[in-house]
Amino acid sequence: MISIESHPELTRLARALSATTPTPAPRDEPFHEAAVALVLHPMADGLETLFIKRATRDGDPWSGQIALPGGRRNAGEESLMLTAMRETHEETGIDLSTNGSLLGELDELRPRSPLLPPIIVRPFVFAVTARPSLVLSDEVAEAFWVPLREVFDPARRQEISISFPGIHMKRSAIGVGEHVIWGMTEHILRTFEGLWR
Repeated sequence: MISIESHPELTRLARALSATTPTPAPRDEPFHEAAVALVLHPMADGLETLFIKRATRDGDPWSGQIALPGGRRNAGEESLMLTAMRETHEETGIDLSTNGSLLGELDELRPRSPLLPPIIVRPFVFAVTARPSLVLSDEVAEAFWVPLREVFDPARRQEISISFPGIHMKRSAIGVGEHVIWGMTEHILRTFEGLWR
């Protein structure tokens, strides 16, 4: 397990997360529960975090999007934390139970959009000791690490247009290289940025 105390930025984040009470989403039916992992890796000059690009799949409303590792809670799964850990292992090969430390949780999200299934997502923040080797599942097209200072660089903020049949909308986004992060992942990062700053 990583020594949080050995990295000042992780120490500060762990304190900030422990002093925060995550806001739960309302659980009016119908809904499914899901969890994601914001995985941090310490570098000499800061922290970096892991993103995945979801594979293009029919019937997946998040198909092809940049995301955090995660997915739906299995029936009988003891906790959403275990969901985040299992999904991260399945999608990226990272075993957070042996190679990670839980730093805390962020506010739950519950999008109320006709374009998405009724889902509640709980984000968990983990730290890993070293960059683990990645073994991607067929649900993941690629995975990549990005320094937080780049993710939260104001120059990378942008507004994008999203079009679906009969719907056109503008959304805030983050440009990282050739990738664009938007939707729930961008919302999670915006919440996390307040603790990171």
